[in-house]
Amino acid sequence: MSDERLQTNLLGIAMKTPVLTASGTFGFGEEFKDFVDLSRLGGVMVKGTTLLPRRGNDGARITETPEGMLNCIGLENPGVEHFLEETLPRIQQYGMNVIVNISGSTAEKYGKLAELLDVPGVAAIELNVSCPNVKEGGIVFGTDPEAAAAVVCEAKAHTKKPVILKLSPNVTDIVAMARAVEAAGADAVSLINTLLGMEIDINRFRPVLGNITGGLSGPCVKPVAVRMVWQVAQAVRIPIIGMGGIASAEDAVEFFLAGASAVAVGTANFTDPEITMKICDGLDTYLAEHGFSSIEEIVGKANPGFLGFRNDVQKG
Repeated sequence: MSDERLQTNLLGIAMKTPVLTASGTFGFGEEFKDFVDLSRLGGVMVKGTTLLPRRGNDGARITETPEGMLNCIGLENPGVEHFLEETLPRIQQYGMNVIVNISGSTAEKYGKLAELLDVPGVAAIELNVSCPNVKEGGIVFGTDPEAAAAVVCEAKAHTKKPVILKLSPNVTDIVAMARAVEAAGADAVSLINTLLGMEIDINRFRPVLGNITGGLSGPCVKPVAVRMVWQVAQAVRIPIIGMGGIASAEDAVEFFLAGASAVAVGTANFTDPEITMKICDGLDTYLAEHGFSSIEEIVGKANPGFLGFRNDVQKG
């Protein structure tokens, strides 16, 4: 099947399709090489990366929920040095756009990570701000507009790569967060990250997860994600990467119609490792059946308040 209708350019990154994979659900991409044409993906948002290696949380880290899952992996990863020296050179052979998701406990650490990753082979940086700011008493970066904006400013000051801010849904006003990071210079936003949730073992009388709470993802969060993409698309002009519960081409179409310029698939990769390819095929069929020649033609088409970002429209 030809992907001509699906070709797009996001943040100066040429993409064969607007279908990406969400960080934490696809490893470093190579784990799926037997199931997926990695070069066909718009990009692979690789496993969250920190300055130093992390072993992650103790105890149970994943549990299934109705139409979804809870996880509290705890950012287990080998650290940025290992990623740059070992992983990045190895995964470059697959011809995929590598987008590195980074986390830190201070704005300065985000800046340091962005600087270290400003190298060939990295297409963009995604900032995961669903972590506590140790300098501000543990406030979560992603729930405070000023803190999130400070992270964006620090990252932008240390890299020439496009900077994507991953918005947390665990806020009162997602629009305020999006506007703050756009004003700080974010090149795009991705949303949504996981919803905070928990499950209790009624026979052992204690939480199931070792960390007590975890991030809820999967089909159950899709209506929340679509609603938030819809709202943010009415508030900012930078492109949106929509994610949250996408498990079919029809799900992806909803995000495009709401105002997303690209989508990322997460939890569905666990249940069907070929799902991204099926979504690409389904999107192409949808466009053909409805008489559209490109994916851009349906971006924001259902959203009357959509601000009108297109690939040929510059920020501002």
